[in-house]
Amino acid sequence: MKQPLRGVRSYRLPVEVVDPLRHGLADVSSRTIAAIIEEVPAYAEPFAGALGLKIARAVRAALGAFLDLVSQAGGRTGPETGAHPGTPMGAAVEAAYALGRGEARNGRSLDALLAAYRVGARVAWRELAAISVAAGQPSATIADFAELVFAYIDELSAASVAGHADELAASGRIRQRRLQELAQALAAGEPAHVVHGLAEQAEWTPPTTLTALLLPERAARWVIDLLDRRTLQLADAVPDLPGMSVLLVPDPQGGSRPTLTRLLTGHGVVIGPARPWVEANSSLDRAIRVHRIHPPAGGAVVDTEDHLAEVVITADPSALEDLRAWALAPLAGERGAAAAKLVETLRSWLLHHGRREDVAAELFVHPQTVRYRMARLRELYGDRLRDPQWVLALTIALAVPGS
Repeated sequence: MKQPLRGVRSYRLPVEVVDPLRHGLADVSSRTIAAIIEEVPAYAEPFAGALGLKIARAVRAALGAFLDLVSQAGGRTGPETGAHPGTPMGAAVEAAYALGRGEARNGRSLDALLAAYRVGARVAWRELAAISVAAGQPSATIADFAELVFAYIDELSAASVAGHADELAASGRIRQRRLQELAQALAAGEPAHVVHGLAEQAEWTPPTTLTALLLPERAARWVIDLLDRRTLQLADAVPDLPGMSVLLVPDPQGGSRPTLTRLLTGHGVVIGPARPWVEANSSLDRAIRVHRIHPPAGGAVVDTEDHLAEVVITADPSALEDLRAWALAPLAGERGAAAAKLVETLRSWLLHHGRREDVAAELFVHPQTVRYRMARLRELYGDRLRDPQWVLALTIALAVPGS
């Protein structure tokens, strides 16, 4: 039956075993470093550069800490005390944890570091075992020693993995916060120098343009993974539209805009215009205005480019209301239902350039009904229906259905 690996924190070797190892520690460290450089290419450059001396010292310190740990003179650091920083094991684990964090900060994966641990364990064991054999140590002691070496490396590897994961998590949270700040600044229309600075802090590469999407939060969570990785998200960005999210999507223009529309179909989205990325708030403002005029129904996609006339006409609601009252003043004496039918007919007549059959088809009435109503409108307006200025005013006043 296989015996469990001995705990490196509690097992101790006699002084007569450890002393020869201490005398050979410098050579063992040098050979271990040389093997790592040769077998793990990712570490060749760091060892050759300014970090080389620091890494070499770290390797020697790790081996020295191991010998302190397994020496009876090294002080007790058993399981009951844990890896406290002041103990050999505690210091080694702390250093390994910091090494893992450093690898994450430098943008490297753990593959190279774990490979270096494996190479280091193999070479250090081979060299230390050779010293023990030369010193006449029995095979049982050397076998025990092998278990301790690999148990020690396992603990250091685990500490480095934890440090790497913690650094990635911390840096990921920091970057997400900075991306949120960037999105908020863009939505608020902050000055260019402010958003440039935030983009740099967030390590976000600016696109040429950004396009705002206004959509339900549940849809945003689904579609964002299908968009450019630089897409920024803001939840509850519009106070009077609760539950809506904003996505700022890089460069969905030209041929890619129809593709974006197809991708978003079924999610109830309003797509704003493409704008220079520092002016993304202009795209968002347009999307919000069109959403208020034409909220998507049944998961439809509403493209603001299809509603530019209505955006212009409704830009100043108060002025539009005044214009409407002035343009429709000749109908003031008409009764409610009759007046509504005359307004409906006048709007259609203007938009269809007086083509009676088209007006009748739109209103689902007989052409004779259109003729009757237009006769009444000519009585009320007189020659004003031939005046270009009056025709323009009436067209604007009645351009939006229901206005």
